[in-house]
Parts: sequence; C-alpha cells; structure tokens
Amino acid sequence: MQISEKYNPQETEQKWYNYWLENKYFHSEPNDKPPYTVVIPPPNVTGILHMGHMLNNTIQDVLVRRARMRGFNACWIPGTDHASIATEAKVVAKLKSEGVNKSDITREQFLEHAWEWTNKYGGTILEQLKKLGCSCDWDRTRFTMEDKLSQQVIKSFVDLYNKGLIYRGYRMVNWDPEAKTNISDEEVIFKEQNGKLYFLKYKIEGSEEFLSVATTRPETIFGDTAVCINPNDERYAHLKGKNVIVPIVDRVIPIIEDEYVDIEFGTGALKITPAHDTNDYEIGQKHQLKMIDALDDDGNLNEHGLHYAGQNRFDVRKQIAKELEEKGLLLKAEDYVNKVGTSERTGAVIEPKVSVQWFLKMSEIAQPALDVVMSDEVKFYPEKFKNTYKHWMENIRDWNISRQLWWGQQIPAYYYGTGDEDFVVAETKEEALKLVQQKTGNHELTTEDLRQDNDALDTWFSSWLWPMSVFDGLLDPENKDINYYYPTSDLVTAPDIIFFWVARMIMAGLEYRKEVPFKNVYFTGIVRDKQRRKMSKSLGNSPDPLELMEKYGADGVRVGILLSSAAGNDLLFDEDLMLQGRNFMTKIWNAFRLINMWNHEDKAANATETQTIDWFENKLNKTIVEINDQFEKFRISDALHLIYKLIWDDFCGWYLEAIKPNYGEGISKEVYNKTIYFFEELMKLLHPFMPFLTEELWQTISERNIEDALVIAQQKEAGAFDETIIKNFETAAELISGVRNYRQTKGISPREAAEIYTNATEFANEAVVRKLANVSEIHFGQKTDKPSFTFLVGATEVSIPLSENLDLGEEKAKTEEELKYLKGFLISVDKKLSNEKFVANAKPEIVEVERKKQKDALDKIAILEEKLKSL
Repeated sequence: MQISEKYNPQETEQKWYNYWLENKYFHSEPNDKPPYTVVIPPPNVTGILHMGHMLNNTIQDVLVRRARMRGFNACWIPGTDHASIATEAKVVAKLKSEGVNKSDITREQFLEHAWEWTNKYGGTILEQLKKLGCSCDWDRTRFTMEDKLSQQVIKSFVDLYNKGLIYRGYRMVNWDPEAKTNISDEEVIFKEQNGKLYFLKYKIEGSEEFLSVATTRPETIFGDTAVCINPNDERYAHLKGKNVIVPIVDRVIPIIEDEYVDIEFGTGALKITPAHDTNDYEIGQKHQLKMIDALDDDGNLNEHGLHYAGQNRFDVRKQIAKELEEKGLLLKAEDYVNKVGTSERTGAVIEPKVSVQWFLKMSEIAQPALDVVMSDEVKFYPEKFKNTYKHWMENIRDWNISRQLWWGQQIPAYYYGTGDEDFVVAETKEEALKLVQQKTGNHELTTEDLRQDNDALDTWFSSWLWPMSVFDGLLDPENKDINYYYPTSDLVTAPDIIFFWVARMIMAGLEYRKEVPFKNVYFTGIVRDKQRRKMSKSLGNSPDPLELMEKYGADGVRVGILLSSAAGNDLLFDEDLMLQGRNFMTKIWNAFRLINMWNHEDKAANATETQTIDWFENKLNKTIVEINDQFEKFRISDALHLIYKLIWDDFCGWYLEAIKPNYGEGISKEVYNKTIYFFEELMKLLHPFMPFLTEELWQTISERNIEDALVIAQQKEAGAFDETIIKNFETAAELISGVRNYRQTKGISPREAAEIYTNATEFANEAVVRKLANVSEIHFGQKTDKPSFTFLVGATEVSIPLSENLDLGEEKAKTEEELKYLKGFLISVDKKLSNEKFVANAKPEIVEVERKKQKDALDKIAILEEKLKSL
C-alpha cells in the first residue's frame, strides 16, 4: 500500500476522532466485562484548556485507552462544574457591559442570563479535550447544575440536615468583597505584602496619659470595642479596670485582660475589633463585647465610619493615617511585612466578617475518610501525600457550605416567621409547607407564605458527590449503572485540591454508599516554566495548548508532556520535549515506510534474521512485564520511556537494521510477516500514548473491519522470555558498536570490511555481528601481532588489525596519551581502596564499584601496553 512521505497530523487527527465517535468505541454500558471507571475532575464551565488540563487529561486518557485494550469495559465520564464564583463573576461583568446591575434584576432573571452564558460558552473546554484525543464517553456528559445532579445535591443537604450534621450558625467568615460572598478557609491564599505597622494613641479616660496600640489596619478603629492587655504585663498593671477613648471615633471602650495577648508583640496592647478579626471575635465572645461591623459587603466603610462612610477600606487606610498624624494621635508608622489572606478565585483581600451561614459538621464524617486512606483502602500515588491528607483531616474544621450567590443550588431552607428557628428544610416548597403546617399547627399557611433562603451552596458541595451523582446514585441507589461502575477505579487530580475535593468525595462515598469512591488517586505535578514558576494566564508564561497541537500534532504534545512528568513531581515545561514527541512520530512513520518498501520473496529466513527475531520476541515480552509493573506503580512517564526505547533503539535501531535486505534483494515473506506482527504489537503498546498516529498506521497495514480498529484491539499479554537470549544479543550489540567505534574514530568507511581476533571461542548471534559490523573474518581463540585497535566487552577481548591507510606514528602517540590517563586514573582508585577508613565505612556496593573500576583500568592498561608493543 502506498504511504505518503510525511505524516500529517492535521489531516489524520480529525478523521480518526470522528471515526471513533461514529462507531461508539468510547461509549460504555454495563456488561459481563470487569469495569474500569474514571470520572473527570470536572473543569470549570468558564474554563479553556491550559497546560494543567493537558497533563491531567492526557494521563487519564492513557489509563482509559490502556484499560480498554486490556479487556476492561472502560468508562470515562466527562463533564463540567458550574463554578459558582467564577461563572457569576463572568455573568455580572457581561451584564455590566450592557448597562445592567445584578442588584437591579431578580434572581430568576439573573439565572436566565447565567444559563444563556453557560449554554453559549460552557462546552468550550470539552471540545478542546476532543482535539487532545480524549476518549471520554461523551454520551454520558454531565454538568453539576443540570436538574438530576442538582436534585441529588439538595437531597444530600436535606439528609445531612435531618441527621443533625448541617446547622445554621452566626460565625466569623472569610468575606470576598469582589465576589460578594464568603469563602471557605481552604479557598484563602495567604500572600506576603509590604505594609505599615501603625502605633496609635488611645487616650486613658480622665487622664492625659495614653496607651500605644499597634495595628496594620487603622481603618478598623470604627469597630473597636475594647483594648486588651496581658494580665501579667507589669507595664499596664495601673490601667486595669480603666477605659480608653478610640482615636477619631471618641468612643469610650474598656481595657480588658486576656493571656492571649503577646507581651512581646508591638506594644503589648491589642485593639479588639470583634467584627473584623477572627481572633478578636473569639476574645469578644469570651468577654461578651459589643460587635460593631463598620464595613459593607463591598469592602467600603458604612455609617459607623463617620466621615469616611462609602469610601473603600484601602483608600481610608491612607487618609486616616494622615488624619491621625494631624491630630497628634499617631505615634509612629513602621514598614512591616505580613501575610494577608486573599481569595483564591478573585485575588481580592479577604475581609473577616460575622454573619449567619450554613455549616456541615466534619469531625464525625472525617474519621472514616482518614482511616480508609491510612489503611490503603484508597491508595495515594505518590504515597507522600498521605501525610498531607492526615494532617488536614486531623485538624479539620466545620465546612462553611453557604455562599452569597445566585448561580448554584439554592439552599433548601424555607422561612415562615421572624425568629431564628422559624424555618424548615425540605427538598421542595410543597414538602416544606407540610413540615411548616405540622410545626406550627397552622393549616391556613400556603407556599406563598414561605420564603426560601437566598444563599447558594458552595460549588464543592455538588462536586463532592460527583463519582455517585454522575450515575444518579443518590436518586436511584440501586440503578444498574451505579451498581456496576461504582466504586470508580482511578482518580487523576492535582494535589492542590486534595482537601477541597478528594477528601470530601471519600467522605461522601462512605456516607452514602458505605464504600470508597475510587481505589487509587494519582496526583499529577504542577506544570511550571523553566524558572519554576507555576504556569498561569496572569504571568503570561503558559503556551496555548491548541497552538502546540497545531505545531507538533496532538500525539507529539501528549508524548512531550508525559516524557518529563514523574508521578507527583512538578513538570518543568520545555517546548523541546514537544519536538522530541514529533520526532518520535516521524521515526515511527519512516520505520513503517521502510518496511513497506521491501519486496517479499519465497525464501527461508537466514541466520541473522532468526537470531534477531528470537531476540526481539524475548525483548518484547520482557518489556511488557516492565511496562505493566510501571503502570501498577502509576509511573506512567517511566512506562512511556520503556516503550520509547523499545521502538526507537531496539526495533528501529537494531531489529530493522539486522533484518534489512541487502541492496537489490527482497525480504523473506516469513520475516516480513513476523516484522509486521512485531510492529502491530508495538502500535498496541503505544496507542494509549499516541492514539492518532498508531490508528493511522494500523489501518494502513491492512484493511480492517469496524471491530478490528486499534482503539479496541487487545494488547499482548506478557509471554515467557529468556534473559540469556536478551543478554547475548546485548553483548553482540556491544561488539558491533565497538567495531563501528573503531571505524568512526579512525575515519574508516563503514563499507571497508573488518577482520577480528578474539579470545572468545564463539559469539552468540555471530551472524548478526558479521552483518551489522561488516566483519569479513573472525579468528576465535587467537591473538594477532599486527598493530591493532583493541577493546573489551566484559571478559571478551576483540582486536581489529589497523587499516593500512592509518598513520601508525599518530596512532602510537594517541595510545601513549590514553595509557597515561588510565595510569593516573588507576592511582586515584588505588589510593581510595588503600584507605582503610573508606573501605570500612563506605557501603559495600560503593566499594564494589571502586574495585570494578580498578579491574577495568588494569585490563585496559594491559591491552594498551600490548598494542604499543605491536606498534
């Protein structure tokens, strides 16, 4: 069959992807095969493909395609996450650009815009994953806000509330003034910022004396309700029981005592602002202090901020410092570096805020989820992440699950009165009405009298159900899909969501199915640039994956990104790796073109061919065992390296060279068929990594039916192999390389046949050595007196009489120089081995390495001295 000179990924990729989709190769239904299930970490519906997605989804696709080719019923569930904060921000920005404020429209109107935006842009990233070759079951695509998934989220909320695990509480939360919602502790990123430490004067009531108080946030003085000192601080013993006057505000507040105050920090006196600091809140509760919230939801000062009302908190900080200085109320201001909490989603500086929120009690459901990881019922790869997981789970706090957003599942709490307890929790308004009528005894009430809670649930509260909800497992716990596909097999994710998602999915799985949601968790590294910076749009250091695929082909990019991604370690992105991936495609394409060009003849295989075939059969089986072992350990990059070497070095470098017919001759049909068999087995091994190129070649080799496509072909099981046959060929390869090295270093043409003298009585694979080293004659068990090029392969000494064309004087000078170097090297090794301390204290294997160096040097010196005599 004719095959084009060059492989064209652009022509090939879409053709085969469409073919796979048309023939439903990715679609899965429960059957009698063992299931292999993977759920995609659902990318944000707002997202576009970045390098992290590229790495994560390539690994998932490799695992899924390999499982499909190893007899499993592989099912990879795709989908997207509604991403409350990110999506709401996009919709708010779009409305603003059209002159509409969110506050001017109803929730229902806003949700219409949000759905419109989602339907228009939401599928972008999934379409991009298709370009990468991802073999997801697209018929099973799910979205965390679709009806059935939302029903399951609401169902779980009601269930957990009825179990006493969800409660409503007045607490200090992390307020994001940009997104206008609270966020969980795990979504707060602490960053070092340069600021000032201001020393303010708090005048003692009825005295000219003042107390110096240090703060980094002078704009919060409007919420001060006390100043606190340590009861053991002798400097302030005379002030116990007195009051101070808040600067500018002129409010009288008490001096209180608490051992929480660090005597050494600042002035040892702490202003207490219960509404604006987590620790102050705790002290405020303990001492029953009044709470004054001086900031609104936008991070602006409210009416408590007096003449600063309506102004931004950071603008006020600068202005108030000036005012304090003018009024003689600022003692000094020092440069100060402190860690400031920022929102993971918007980057805004977090404002601690006290408000009524919904919480899920974690201690009760966390322990079983910790136990299954520590006992390896759920295995982590790399294992080091078990410690990270353990630390977080043992110090877990209640999960704040409410968000002040509209885009998300609305909390199913319904209010009917004015009291704090005048609410019920139910899946629907109709069910809520029945509960209210029972609770109040008032059967005149209607659904019109009920008001649903305004807040939405945290996005993670929907995605923690993902391995179950994608199979509708909470709506119909006995349906055939959930019973067949759950628990899923492997989860591939990034370590930065180990708490947000991995831990919570384990909790949910144990709570609702009494079973872990997956057996293995593979943590990918973070993709970084050459300066070790995390790749991000804001830094502008992240290449566009689609452009990379256009340039190097999807297969080239897949291989390039996996060649350097050892499990759990960060990946330093280098575009040269993509080039290496593309070159690998070219190498394979050209190898097949070469095989395809040979004429087939009715003749028996010769000795060179049978020896080479025998070796490669054993090498293939051995490598399959090693590949399987690497996959067991989730060392996917190492598995790829094994396949890469098997194809590039062993098949293309040695096998094809050895069986290549001489110019003008054809190849034995028997050898050709065996070669095609080997090539097909290699394509099966490579297919999970390079699906497009391998399918193209597979379909080119011969006409295939729909049921014969490579995507569903079964990989070869590892057969028995003989290590001796493999080692013998490796020895032959070293002999051949030694002869080739002689020609290369002496500038002799490869066409000039060589004559060999050796102390060996025979060579295994002699026919291969004769052909590939172009050897005319081998003198076994003989030495030569002629000037020679001599080298060692293990204990085998090989001498090649020097070509008559060589300058013997120059050869003598080179040999003397090499001998001088080796004798110097031997002195350094001898010195090390004669050092009793070294021999006694070094590891036995290190001493053994030095002894081998000593023996090799002595053997080479003996050979060179013999050579000098002959010269």
